[in-house]
Amino acid sequence: MSRIGKNPVNIKDVEVTKDGQNIKVKGKLGELEMTVHPNITVDIEGDELVVKRSDDQKENRALHGLTRALIQNMVTGVTEGYSKTLDIVGVGYKAELKGANLFLTIGYSHPIYFVPPAEIKLEVPLPTQIKISGIDKELVGQVAAKIRSFRKPEPYKGKGIKYSNEIIIKKAGKTAK
Repeated sequence: MSRIGKNPVNIKDVEVTKDGQNIKVKGKLGELEMTVHPNITVDIEGDELVVKRSDDQKENRALHGLTRALIQNMVTGVTEGYSKTLDIVGVGYKAELKGANLFLTIGYSHPIYFVPPAEIKLEVPLPTQIKISGIDKELVGQVAAKIRSFRKPEPYKGKGIKYSNEIIIKKAGKTAK
């Protein structure tokens, strides 16, 4: 049996409603919804949510742990939220907010404007740092990856946009033989 899938999800601080295969989780930060695969059943037992599968086929075993992890991410998102921090490295590279939109100057001949989704909140505490926060873990990660893709860190000087906890392994240039 799935080690992750058999663990119950604690739903003490949130309101969970189940309508057929749809699960809605509502907390202090917002509301998230997902549709569960037909082979997976979700039962609410008091302050816990239990995920079960119909049989022991390989696909159902994989979906069992996945569904439980997605529901746990929803519960964590509406109670605490998620955030990622990006660092901008390079001379003259900077970011600034204009309204809710992000304005990036990262070495191209033109500035880059990024319009985030409505559920995402962007902050620029320093000109070389971007903080992305929201309640949907997947969406926060997608937005962070999209912003990083505008100028990925290069391996010689480390210039570009990187995650704050990312380690760039630098290569030796031509002069080091």
